[in-house]
Amino acid sequence: MSSSPQRGADRPGARGTERSAARRAELIAIGRKLFADTSYDALSMDDIAKQAHVAKGLIYYYFRSKRGYYLAIVEDSVAELVSRAAGGVELPPEERVHRTIDGYLRYAEHNQAAYRTIISGGVGFDAEVHALRDGVREAIVETIAEGAYGRRKVGPLPRTALLGWLCSVEGATLDWIAHRGLPRDLMRELLVKMLGGTMRAVEELDVSYPAPQAAHRTAATS
Repeated sequence: MSSSPQRGADRPGARGTERSAARRAELIAIGRKLFADTSYDALSMDDIAKQAHVAKGLIYYYFRSKRGYYLAIVEDSVAELVSRAAGGVELPPEERVHRTIDGYLRYAEHNQAAYRTIISGGVGFDAEVHALRDGVREAIVETIAEGAYGRRKVGPLPRTALLGWLCSVEGATLDWIAHRGLPRDLMRELLVKMLGGTMRAVEELDVSYPAPQAAHRTAATS
């Protein structure tokens, strides 16, 4: 009787791939800590290798250049931010909106350097980092739209309104992590009320996009 095929994870090549992915992820985690405390220009590849306790060639092997390493770190940060903000699909719409905003604030609070990099667009005008930031915005706008209107893709009016709200969230969050004048729960409720006002404005201009009942309750209790 012939032996059964080995599972992919048991093959030497698969194990090597897993080890390689784990090593790459470890280097990205180290890089996130390094760039959290030091600017991009202030860190040379020699500095990075020394602080990471690895050979410089290993970083080149996985990322090809300092810029490649930096972009991988930003991409990892973006993926975490989107994951935190877009979770909770099993929740009722109103709870999901609260969870989305809370997850967004928690990420900014605990990953301040990464958040600033994502929102500011990286080093100077970095087109690739700007593209990553735009991807974050699109994902969060779609998440809010799904919670509010039951679908991720909406027309130009609500999309523009939600994007405008999100841009104001970015500015407010940057100020919040810089000064910490408000507890996170109060900051979240402020942003929720701002979102309610945005949705009521959309409804006034286009009745095919009615604001959720929660947005009207927010107005009534203001």
